[in-house]
Amino acid sequence: MEYAIVDIETTGGNPKGGGITEIAVVIHDGQRVIQEYQTLINPRMAVPAYITGLTGIDSYMLKDAPYFEVISDELFELLQGRVFVAHQVNFDFSFIREAFLKVGKELDSPKLCTVRLSRKIFPGLGSYSLGRICEQQKIPILARHRAMGDAKATALLFDRMIQQKPEIIQASLKKNAVNSFLPPLFPLSKFRQLPESCGVYYMLNDKGKVIYVGKANNIKERFKGHFSGNVLPQLKQLLKSEVVDVHWQLTGSEFMALLIETLEIKRLWPKYNSAMKMPKTLWGLFHYQDGSGFYRFQISKVTKNLKPLETFFSSEEARQFLMEAVEVYRLCQKLCGLRAVTCAVVQDTSCQGACGSGENPTDYNQRAEECINRIKGAKKELLITLPGRKEGEKAACLFQGGILAKYGFLEKDSIVSEDLEMVPLVPETYYLLRQFIHRIPEDQIQVLEPSLESNPLQLGFF
Repeated sequence: MEYAIVDIETTGGNPKGGGITEIAVVIHDGQRVIQEYQTLINPRMAVPAYITGLTGIDSYMLKDAPYFEVISDELFELLQGRVFVAHQVNFDFSFIREAFLKVGKELDSPKLCTVRLSRKIFPGLGSYSLGRICEQQKIPILARHRAMGDAKATALLFDRMIQQKPEIIQASLKKNAVNSFLPPLFPLSKFRQLPESCGVYYMLNDKGKVIYVGKANNIKERFKGHFSGNVLPQLKQLLKSEVVDVHWQLTGSEFMALLIETLEIKRLWPKYNSAMKMPKTLWGLFHYQDGSGFYRFQISKVTKNLKPLETFFSSEEARQFLMEAVEVYRLCQKLCGLRAVTCAVVQDTSCQGACGSGENPTDYNQRAEECINRIKGAKKELLITLPGRKEGEKAACLFQGGILAKYGFLEKDSIVSEDLEMVPLVPETYYLLRQFIHRIPEDQIQVLEPSLESNPLQLGFF
């Protein structure tokens, strides 16, 4: 078996938007190095100043270098059929695989990560960066942050590992398909402990600091999804380079997971969670009674003169909310301003006939009023019960003015406000309540008289 030990230099950390500026490949046959390959590459983009400061490579050096497609055939032949080895292998592999895809080639080599291997063969080190581990192993790096210098150092490190612990190399290749997606510093044993249940998870760096908070219906699958596939490649690479541990808490339901995730992001401000931005334009859901006596809904921009039934950050958010209401309360899309023609024209059998004189206003308005009352009720003091984390347990949350004020998990049938723990008032929890309010069964919602301790945070546009 032969190994292609690879190192690249790039214009940045995102394989979708960045480019390769230099690549070096050292071929190892399991006993010794048998071939070397190195070239600069013109990435068709400027090299950022901080990259030049790190690598010494600038745009002037690359102006006469070959484009990737020029060297792609030679490089593909060099890599295909060999085990792809690199320090932080997923970074190098993702860039090279993306570059090959752009020229119609797909690289599917098995991978080995010398970071992950080093943790097993040289346990207990404070850092597994290439510089630190080579220093510890007395391996020289002749040109740090240049492709061939780092590739040769990685080859010497790999040679030492394969001579000392060949069984670990072989074992890693056998289970490569199982854990190759994992961050190099993250233990497989920890991944196996992750629950396949709904909850909130916290990614931690080597200093024990939370760097990302997320929610999932299946925590194990969601965690895996962060490091596989092509969604948010830049975030994926950043998380891969830092995450070493994960904690979690089960929540029993998606709604509860979203609420706790929001509270935790606001409490911890993890570096890789994006903060919510307030838009300049607000959209409103308005309602009125037409000349035929039917209640109608309309989405439009919020103005000072008209008070909406509900407010949204975008027209699409308002439309999704109204579509949910149409489905739950069996309303007519035409009367809700979601369709220009009658429902019969598009053969929409979910409509009861209000837009075609097939239903009288009294029956239709009764359902529309249920919708209106549920929306207005969401702004009152509500005690909502939800499934708990285990059998015999319930989750409960208290909303004041539509904002989460308390929550708790209790093993009792009758729950009151005093049973729950107070939390900071976070406006974003209001939007989560609005998102789920139509889906929560009526018998799980209790409207309370405003309590003396009630002090809802004003959002400023109601």
